[in-house]
Amino acid sequence: MQTVLPFFPENTKLINSCVGFFEKDGTVYYLLYGNPIYCHAKNDVNGFRFALANLVRNERCTIRELSDALGVPRKNIERYAKSYREHGAGYFFGRTETRGQCYKMTPEKLSAIQLDLDSGASIYRSALNHNVSEAAISYHIKKDKLKKKTQTSALVHSSSSLSSPTERNELYVQSGDGLGIAASRTEERLLCAMGLPPAPVQFESCQCIPFGGVMLLLPFLLECGLMSYRNHYSQRQRGYYNYDSLLIIIAFLYLCRIKNFEQTKHHSAGEFGKIVGSDRIPEVKKLRGMVSELTSQKCCDQWAASLSENWMANEAPQLYYIDGHVQVYHGYLANLGKKHVSRQRLCLPGVMEFWVNASDGRPYFYIAADVNEKMSEMLTAEIIPELIRLHHVSHQQRERMEANPDEPLFTLVFDREAYSPHFFAQLWEKHRIAVITYRKNVKDKWDESLFEEYTVPTTMRDETMKLAEQEFCSADGKYPMREVRRLCKDGHQTSIVTTNKILTIIMIASQMFARWVQENFFRYMRLEYDLDKIIQYTTDELDGDIKVVNVEYNNITYKIKREREKLSRRRSKLYEYDQKNPLEESDESENKKWMKKRLVIIEDIQSVEEQIESLVGQRKKIPYKIPISQMPENCRYNQLHKESKMLQNVIKMMCYRAETALANQLAPHYKRAEHEIRALVKSVINTSIDMEVDHEKEQLKITLYSMANQRSNQAVSKICDIVNETNTVYPGTNLRLIYKIAT
Repeated sequence: MQTVLPFFPENTKLINSCVGFFEKDGTVYYLLYGNPIYCHAKNDVNGFRFALANLVRNERCTIRELSDALGVPRKNIERYAKSYREHGAGYFFGRTETRGQCYKMTPEKLSAIQLDLDSGASIYRSALNHNVSEAAISYHIKKDKLKKKTQTSALVHSSSSLSSPTERNELYVQSGDGLGIAASRTEERLLCAMGLPPAPVQFESCQCIPFGGVMLLLPFLLECGLMSYRNHYSQRQRGYYNYDSLLIIIAFLYLCRIKNFEQTKHHSAGEFGKIVGSDRIPEVKKLRGMVSELTSQKCCDQWAASLSENWMANEAPQLYYIDGHVQVYHGYLANLGKKHVSRQRLCLPGVMEFWVNASDGRPYFYIAADVNEKMSEMLTAEIIPELIRLHHVSHQQRERMEANPDEPLFTLVFDREAYSPHFFAQLWEKHRIAVITYRKNVKDKWDESLFEEYTVPTTMRDETMKLAEQEFCSADGKYPMREVRRLCKDGHQTSIVTTNKILTIIMIASQMFARWVQENFFRYMRLEYDLDKIIQYTTDELDGDIKVVNVEYNNITYKIKREREKLSRRRSKLYEYDQKNPLEESDESENKKWMKKRLVIIEDIQSVEEQIESLVGQRKKIPYKIPISQMPENCRYNQLHKESKMLQNVIKMMCYRAETALANQLAPHYKRAEHEIRALVKSVINTSIDMEVDHEKEQLKITLYSMANQRSNQAVSKICDIVNETNTVYPGTNLRLIYKIAT
């Protein structure tokens, strides 16, 4: 028998290798080997059920294949197949359609539920009292079979109208046998699985929601630009969750120190869903799938650049801190070059990221190096062009630059890794950019009488330092700079050089030593947000024309280094042996033994020297750098998937900025802000809340539980008043957020 080759139309979605379906002019066609076998109208539910049952009954598809392709729960398909088996095809077309008609909603039960609603009970409470779903009551309200009680006066919610954790837990357990724990909006989920747009955000009045304090940071997240992604990404057309909810969920997870998606399995999905206006948050697989959908649009570069531009325009910084951070890689899929990780004092495979931050640690943007680029290379090729593009020059600054030739465009602060007087001079001549950094290879010491005491402001407090300033010139005498030194208590002199001619000696010291703010930023992000965590473990190819250091060249260089170390040990041994010279003694036999051993050492030295010469000769024949395309395939460099990591980092930057903004608002109202302000922010995030929905006033009232002490309560109360004045509306709703603390 001749094998049938399957030829499917262009828009066909395959269920397996033999069966597919596609939609045309409102009709869904099912194809077997490219030939139509059945069709039904798009909205014909009975025809759809019959088609699935027929495919399973005739063993053309498995239940799992249909479920994965169409998004229909397996239990539903099993039920269709069972009905076909027991009742035949006519069962699907001869019975009365009961979809949308709740069999529990008898006239007596409708009357009882209406009495509850008239008495002021919520939909949630009525559903719990009468053992029906909230969606069923909402459906009958929409059909005007039930009516919610409306009040002309202001709504006053008592604690009895808010669901307690015990009541919600009972509902979670009841819904666990269906679509999962806490998945109570069953009908909406099924409709979205059939291809309808995402479900709307719906809040419920609840008591004691854990992690609810994170809602206080939502206005700060929105101010940082969380919802500005809409300007760059297209919206989700189908599925239960939309992208607004996805980004809010991810940001809330990071703020609650749930550092990766896997950890959501150890928290209540239903309770967390209440603070994002859903019945529950997605499971891990769904979260990853939605992130993949979003990153497939490849718009994160544009979004990140837009955010950086807005942040820099609003803050108008004149000084930028630049430092590198190694994201260590422990996997096996990617071949990455080795970088020195200073915090571990090891060379490990990873990705080098260069971050640009403000003087208080708030990040602006970062750039990932493709292979093993140094900071000076990244500054020239990537960072400085991006800074020049994003930096906002005000009218006042332009006037100052025209009036004063020493006024810089902006100033860069970094460590001595990029130290180069020639490079500093080029920055000033080409772009009028000043630098502040540590001086390399300092061997001289200044007279201690030159140092004077100054009060220098730092990020924590004002400190007294002994400082001195002199003019410094590079070794070739071409590049003069200012040099400022600090005399420490142990006599050590820390040298700082700068090309900024207008800063005072106090400000130079203050801004250079404040560079530790960026180190603290990296440590905080690694510990609190798991900065190095990867969402998607996929790799991308690098441009084959990028030149990298030849692996063979490095291997031979390593061998030469080992041989030279061996040569040094042999020469040291010869020197020690010569110091014990017995030739002056009269014993001739001892002299012969000494000479014989000395000759052995000399021969060994000559052998090592010959080996070194041979290795050096081999290395000369090998190019120092080669294109990546010429590297051996088993060790050819590639890169981790950038898009998902950038999306993750952008959200984490906004979370850090939101935390910093809240901390800055709390600081004036909190006495121990210098030492405990970040801990107070974390305490606010971990606080439980009561949530009340007032649809008449279009308000979402959030009451934070009491903090550990009265001074914390007073500080948070002041912030609630400030945030309430912003009139923030929760995305996707018309509900204005109203905050207060239970004191």
